Amino acid sequence: MTLTAQANLPMKRPLLRRVLQAFVDIRELTLIVLIAAIIIVMSNVNPYFLSFSNFRAVAVGMAPTAIIVIGMAILLASGGFDLSVGSVMALSSTVVAMLLLTGMPIPLAVLCGLVLGGIVGVVNGLLVTGLGINPLIATLGTMSIARGIALVLTEGFSVSSLPATFAWIGKADIGGFPVIVLFTILLVVLFDLAVRHTRFFRQVYFIGANEKAAMLSGIHVTRVRIILYALTGILAALAGVLLASRLMSGTPTAGNGIELQVLAAAVIGGASLRGGEGTILGAFLGVVFVALINNTMTMLAVSIYWQMIVIGGVLVTAVALDMLIRGKRG
Repeated sequence: MTLTAQANLPMKRPLLRRVLQAFVDIRELTLIVLIAAIIIVMSNVNPYFLSFSNFRAVAVGMAPTAIIVIGMAILLASGGFDLSVGSVMALSSTVVAMLLLTGMPIPLAVLCGLVLGGIVGVVNGLLVTGLGINPLIATLGTMSIARGIALVLTEGFSVSSLPATFAWIGKADIGGFPVIVLFTILLVVLFDLAVRHTRFFRQVYFIGANEKAAMLSGIHVTRVRIILYALTGILAALAGVLLASRLMSGTPTAGNGIELQVLAAAVIGGASLRGGEGTILGAFLGVVFVALINNTMTMLAVSIYWQMIVIGGVLVTAVALDMLIRGKRG
């Protein structure tokens, strides 16, 4: 081996490390490339994949998940997470549907559903910050309670025959584009800008990076955490309302397993389970990526059960890779 070749050998590992770090640092760009690759490959495999009707179906289907991931991404950045979002989504949709059947005006019924989600979020926040319960245990408990209440209220049946006007936001179009999708994109843009440019949300990253240092700098960590859990609950409830509007029924089993998809999307999008990392745009692109994977497997006639295995594998791989890369960088 020549001296030149020997001199070049040590450069291979630093180059690989730089590439891996770029994957973490520019996650949004990486996801855009992966999403484009999926679209190009699938458009050649199945011409229907590139159709407007297919993209419309994918966008409408992923809208509730995209709304929930906003709250989850912010919560992960603070060092917490919430497993109850799917149950809150179901509980809110059923409660709003039941209130509408009593003749309650739509705006008031929707407001009650959002308040209910906020209450569950506050309970989660108090359990985690006030009693010091691990977020996994606390939100796992409220997940079971919220789902149980939804099932008890409805006896396991969907609540249908809702007022026709309630379907507007879930089924209406503006210029050929679904209102629910336009509303979701608007929320993503607003929260992404808020996270990047407002003082309150910048505090979230300080807390997630170093909670003790954040407290010493004057940040009210407990108050911020409770607000974040409440926000996550409200967004999950909003997703439930939109789903009820689209399906024109409140379903107590709605959102079953959506926690896995939301966590997978947020981590793929750059959020870290250690806290202090992640963006709303990255989390949203993670949702798009996961939705396209599901759509791809559906078009390839892959069993729904295998789809669950694949999404679980994607989550584990994303978390493992994230921990590995961040560990090497740190």
